[in-house]
Amino acid sequence: RLYVCAECKKTFKLKIGLVRHQQIHAKRNQVLSYICTGCGKSFGHHAALLRHQRTHTGERPYECTECGKSFTEKPRLTNHLR
Repeated sequence: RLYVCAECKKTFKLKIGLVRHQQIHAKRNQVLSYICTGCGKSFGHHAALLRHQRTHTGERPYECTECGKSFTEKPRLTNHLR
């Protein structure tokens, strides 16, 4: 017997495979309640909205103390320092 995803029709031999697959659809369909007033793009987390808004404001809060170059996200500064 095959288990079929009702959303995309993908089939699975085991029920657990279908259950795990359905979690992907659940995450994709989550409510996006944080909306950018600049462009209307929506996000599921407030932090993601704040990060996105830097594309509109040009804010670069993470600055290299050695050369002065600044970045929009901390991981980009961390990579720069390596």
